[in-house]
Amino acid sequence: MADTGAVKSEDTPFEGGPMDGRVLPVLVGPTGNPPKTYRIPVPDAAGGPPTVLVYRRVPRGHGKRLGLPRGWKYAFDPEGAAGTRLKWPWSKPDARVDGKPGDTEG
Repeated sequence: MADTGAVKSEDTPFEGGPMDGRVLPVLVGPTGNPPKTYRIPVPDAAGGPPTVLVYRRVPRGHGKRLGLPRGWKYAFDPEGAAGTRLKWPWSKPDARVDGKPGDTEG
């Protein structure tokens, strides 16, 4: 079996929610970036299904010359479901609950 070398990780801060102020080592991908979403399952004390905390990757800051992100941090996403679907140009838009845009009856 081939040796894959050391797995790379980056200490990434978390903001908001129950993980506020914590810094965890997060595995980075082949591009050197951590994943866009980080899901943390929290077991239920009563033995029910676990609650899943969702954090979204946001830039920690931007450089002066090129405006590239200097690093990443995770911000708490209380809804947790927004942005989970891929947005292809040929995808249908999400259905609006309050009716169509410009609809005066809806």
